[in-house]
Amino acid sequence: MLLLAVAAVVTMVATWPGSVHEVADKAGLVDTGVQYVSATVTGRTTSTCDATVEDTRADGSQPTSVSCLKVAAHVTSGPRAGADISVIATASVTADEVPVGTRIIVEYYPAADGQAETWAWSDFRRSVPLGALSLAFVLVAGLVGGWRGLRSVLGLAIALAVLWVYLLPALITGRPAVVTSLAASVAIMVVVAYLTHGPTLRTTTALIGTVAGLVMIAGIGVLAAHAAHLSPVAGEEDFRLAGMLGDDGVARLRGVFLASIVLAGLGVLNDVTITQASAVGELAEVAPRAGFTALFTGGMRIGRDHLASTVYTIAFAYAGAALPVLLMVQLYELPLAQTLTQGVFAQEIVRTLAGAIGLLLAIPATTAIAAAVEVRTRPHPV
Repeated sequence: MLLLAVAAVVTMVATWPGSVHEVADKAGLVDTGVQYVSATVTGRTTSTCDATVEDTRADGSQPTSVSCLKVAAHVTSGPRAGADISVIATASVTADEVPVGTRIIVEYYPAADGQAETWAWSDFRRSVPLGALSLAFVLVAGLVGGWRGLRSVLGLAIALAVLWVYLLPALITGRPAVVTSLAASVAIMVVVAYLTHGPTLRTTTALIGTVAGLVMIAGIGVLAAHAAHLSPVAGEEDFRLAGMLGDDGVARLRGVFLASIVLAGLGVLNDVTITQASAVGELAEVAPRAGFTALFTGGMRIGRDHLASTVYTIAFAYAGAALPVLLMVQLYELPLAQTLTQGVFAQEIVRTLAGAIGLLLAIPATTAIAAAVEVRTRPHPV
């Protein structure tokens, strides 16, 4: 495992991303000078405003005027703190959602080039509820899992840092997607697994199984994406991102899709491999004279039970994420078979099945490794 960890670190150093700002500059993403500041709602009124693209009806038509919500607010941060302003909320916001005292975020465009300063609605300020929920998560992890639970939270923070500092910039600046995603995943799992479960032989066994599963998922994803002729541009956001990434933006999006397959299988794989390594270890303690075949067979019985629930977890996690799109399919009464083989649905099917196949193969691989390790490391009678 040490060699794998060293290889991951060396790969990350060799593929360390360049400047994201250079990519943004080439894409023409200029700084508009907007500042996002906090404000507190002091009142709201409903009036009539000119319609915008947000008000387009389902049939494509656009009304000339619509009812809009004007929100009065007191700015509490930024260079204009203390100012009283008025902004128009987005169409999805209702008056009941912004009672007096509600904390919001507004966009402030300073006066420039003879233009007066401008204020616009941005979003609700959610730092307090999200912060409270995050704190509750940490407290529950500590109460239920003790120090191990808190270490798992720390490992999660480290994992997010690796993604933000290394993997995302690497994908933006055109580094090899599969290589960088595998290197980041291995580095994350080495840190998280040893931090959470301790530097034990079982943890090392599970990590080897996880890496094997990740490699299989990446390989299956590459083959399936090629065979299915998947287009990386499946929606408006993909089209915009491809334009931002430069002339080879479409090719880079293919890499982003493959990286997403690896990341999607990472967490579930580690859960399964840790369980398998622990199960085989417990069987070896209960039956210290059991050979490789007995340990492997017993471990696979446990693995099959765990596998069924895990596959369901993967499938329904993707179904939940795609629920709004599924509702649109129902409303438009599109042919199901045709819909599932096009665009974003085809991508999700490949992502789900590649992860599931890698998961299926990782269970016997990890079980075999764990059984071999237990047999070879058990103390021999004198």
